[in-house]
Amino acid sequence: MISNAYAAPAAGAQDPIMGLLPFVVIFVLFYFMLIRPQMKRAKEQKKMIEALQKGDEVITTGGVLGKITKVSDQYMSLEIADNVVIQVQKATVQTLLPKGTMKSNA
Repeated sequence: MISNAYAAPAAGAQDPIMGLLPFVVIFVLFYFMLIRPQMKRAKEQKKMIEALQKGDEVITTGGVLGKITKVSDQYMSLEIADNVVIQVQKATVQTLLPKGTMKSNA
């Protein structure tokens, strides 16, 4: 009436390297598509921040547009309007603008 159920034959031992291969491929893809470009952008940002000097026009991460009037190790003075100067951290600079950008927007 009821037929017997038999276990399937044991599968052959799989090569451990072939089991890890998908993980290695995924890591390599992540490295070249996400990690490496992000490290490159971070290095360029750090280089740009270190090169800031008086007279440069910048945009901060908060969206403040201004001209640098004074630079120290961690902070800088940013003139955002005539006779209006604020202190910001150098690390908040997002973009270095070409000279004369502020005058063309005024």
